Amino acid sequence: MNTADTQFVADWLAQSLAATTAFAADAEATATLGAISDDIAAALRQGGKLLIAGNGGSAADAQHIAAEFVSRMNYDRAPLAAIALTTDSSALTATGNDYGFVHVFARQVQALGRPGDVLLGISTSGRSPNVLLALQAARERGLVTHGFAGAEGGPMAAQCDRLLRAPSSTTAIIQQIHIIAAHIVCSLVERTLCPRAAA
Repeated sequence: MNTADTQFVADWLAQSLAATTAFAADAEATATLGAISDDIAAALRQGGKLLIAGNGGSAADAQHIAAEFVSRMNYDRAPLAAIALTTDSSALTATGNDYGFVHVFARQVQALGRPGDVLLGISTSGRSPNVLLALQAARERGLVTHGFAGAEGGPMAAQCDRLLRAPSSTTAIIQQIHIIAAHIVCSLVERTLCPRAAA
C-alpha cells in the first residue's frame, strides 16, 4: 500500500473513532437509546412488533436489526417480533410499480402496523421521502415512531417521537454509528424481556 492509501486509511479510522467517541460521550444519545429500547420492549410485551425501514445501506441495517431481534443478540432466548420492511420483493415492486417508490414502506405500515407497534425509520440524511411517508403513516395508525439519522436530523425529526442523531455528516460513518446503536437497543430489549438465566 502506498503512502497516500496508508494516510487515507488512517484518516478514515480517525474519523470513525472521533464519531464513536463523540457518540459515547453524548448523554442525550444515551438517554434516547434507553427510551427507544423501553418503547420497543413495551410494545413487544403487549404482543406488538417492531417494524424497520431504510434505503440502501440502511435497508441492509433494517434487515440486520430485525434478524438480531428474531434470532438472538447475545445469548439464547425467545424470539422477539421484528420485521424489516425491505425484504418482500413482491410487495416492494408491486407498490413501486402501482403507487411509486415513495410509498413502498408506507403501504406496508398501513397493512401490518397496529396501534402500539413501533416503527424505526433509518435515514442517514433524515430526508428519505419513503421513510418520511412511512413515519407519517405510522403516526396516523397509532404506532410509536422512532428514527436513526445523521447529525442534522432533517425533516425526519418532526415525524419521530425519538430521533437518534449520529454525530457525523459522512454517510458511511453515520451507518457505523447506527449499527452500534441498533446493537445496544437490541441488547437492552433482550435484557429486559429475556434476562439471561443465572449460571
